[in-house]
Amino acid sequence: MDWFQALVLALIQGLTEFLPISSSAHLILPSQVLGWPDQGLAFDVAVHLGTLMAVMAYYRRDLVAMIGGAGQAVTQRTMNDDLKLGLLVVLATIPAVLFGFLGDDWIERELRSALVIAVTTLVFGALLWAADAFGKRQFSLVRLGIVGAIFIGLAQALALIPGTSRSGITITAALALGYQREDAARFSFLLSIPVILGAGLLKTKDLIEQQLAVDWGLMALGAVVSAITAYLTIVFFIRLLERIGMLPFVVYRLILGIALLAWLA
Repeated sequence: MDWFQALVLALIQGLTEFLPISSSAHLILPSQVLGWPDQGLAFDVAVHLGTLMAVMAYYRRDLVAMIGGAGQAVTQRTMNDDLKLGLLVVLATIPAVLFGFLGDDWIERELRSALVIAVTTLVFGALLWAADAFGKRQFSLVRLGIVGAIFIGLAQALALIPGTSRSGITITAALALGYQREDAARFSFLLSIPVILGAGLLKTKDLIEQQLAVDWGLMALGAVVSAITAYLTIVFFIRLLERIGMLPFVVYRLILGIALLAWLA
């Protein structure tokens, strides 16, 4: 992988990680369509680190509040909204961890193809449209409880399938439950923090065990570019969400899915 390819892939990671269009699909497609070499484990670690830094920076106040809420709960021996939100994030993460542990190897071996991406892009794009169009969009995160968190967490587990989109499927689930767009996105993005952190740690462990050669320059480029791009993407997505809704992303997914099917035909 050369510097140009690294720059493009880092931009793709930053742009697509938090938009409901599937970052995994867009990172697979250059090798499938353009014949680019696989970006490698080290670069995966770098761009995941970049997007993790971006979402933690954007939601730093929520993270500080959840930590403070835990401390307050210990001293006052009572539940509070900040601790509750943190516990629901942890609870909703469990299904993805379990499904990832049980099926990740099979998914990596059998489902990383342009055909799977085309189908999931279309199917889950349609579900996103339905949830956005027919969801009540009247609840805030204060109303979220254990059942809702588990439902969103189970939806997140489906994002292990390339083309699904982790943010897309969790926002879809939250919208289907009747949550407002911004609250659906907020919970989705908070939910991404333990998921990205866990995936990054596992990839780092594999990288150390395999003792692969690391191009530190490319890794630094990937981390910095993906971090800046992801942060700006979150900022603009949240600001425009109520105004534009999910339809532009649904249309993009439909165009991408149909184009892939045509390319495969």
